[in-house]
Amino acid sequence: MIQRTFGGRFVPETLCTPLMELEEAWEFYRQDLNFQRDLRHLLTTYAGRPTPLYYARRLSGEVGCRVYLKREDLCHTGSHKINNTLGQCLLAKKMGKTRIIAETGAGQHGVATATAAALLGLECVVYMGVQDVKRQALNVFRMELLGAQVIPVEGGSQTLKDAINDALRDWASSVDTTHYVIGSVVGPHPFPEMVKDFQSVIGKEAREQILEVERCLPTHCVACVGGGSNALGLFYPMEKDPVKFIGVEAAGAETLSLRGEPGVLHGFYSYFIQDPWGQILPTDAIAAGLDYPGVGPQHSIYKEKGRAKYYNLSPGKALEGFSVLARLEGIIPALESAHAIGWLLDQRDELDSSSLVLVCLSGRGDKDVQLVKEALEAYHG
Repeated sequence: MIQRTFGGRFVPETLCTPLMELEEAWEFYRQDLNFQRDLRHLLTTYAGRPTPLYYARRLSGEVGCRVYLKREDLCHTGSHKINNTLGQCLLAKKMGKTRIIAETGAGQHGVATATAAALLGLECVVYMGVQDVKRQALNVFRMELLGAQVIPVEGGSQTLKDAINDALRDWASSVDTTHYVIGSVVGPHPFPEMVKDFQSVIGKEAREQILEVERCLPTHCVACVGGGSNALGLFYPMEKDPVKFIGVEAAGAETLSLRGEPGVLHGFYSYFIQDPWGQILPTDAIAAGLDYPGVGPQHSIYKEKGRAKYYNLSPGKALEGFSVLARLEGIIPALESAHAIGWLLDQRDELDSSSLVLVCLSGRGDKDVQLVKEALEAYHG
């Protein structure tokens, strides 16, 4: 098999200098003890880390193996996104930036960015596709309460891909004062590596926690994958361990599990859903945060090396995961995270009584309750 080099920096000339400046700043501050101390302090006292590792007893009985949930839904703002936004906004402040821009699909990254910007006294603008504005109205209002300006994006498919397009255009015209807080392990270098670093706190904590309670590593790590930051945050610290990595995509956006081919979008080389001429095709995932036609470059590396397996889950099975976790454990997950739970229910043949499964519960489901209610009513006539 050809060994491809995924990632890179495929951008217009106007973005080359700010990306190099960002890389230089990140390489310095990731080693800076004061910066790391300040970030740890915020993650502990503000974001609520470490998040618990919870043994899901009734869910374990349902699927026939031991299941633990890494409770990123208990982070401040309700998802793992705050790990990255606090890191990037703190870095932006160190760089002398006064304005933050971001893209968002499900709204969780937008809320987390607006939160970090409010905390640190930075102006915040969030780009969001019109379709996502409609299906995530609660998160739009939360962003506005936090002082952010939410700009609906009407071009293209009116989803996450198009929000990223407009955010990149904004950044190209405002680099002197603005930092672009990318929300996943995507985009031109150094964003995928930087976001991976900020999110790896998930896997570092989870590894220590499960060794403490089980005296062994998990057999499987499972997470939903859109761009892939919660999954990579869980996987990367256990990359060299004998643990199976399972990434769960949404039907309609099955980049690695079905339809993707190597190509370039948003400044990086990875797998994307595209036609034979390299034109990006529309996606249609039930979860806005998974509705992206590509995936972070590290996931493409994992796929080609066989280090991780990627599956896709139908809307009906994702809704089942959502409902089952609520009913059995009293936890209402984000619709994105419900895909990981749905995989457990759907792939029981992959598991047996000796399996020890660690699931990243990447977010809570307040934002999705109305959408799920309508979807379940439609499914049941």
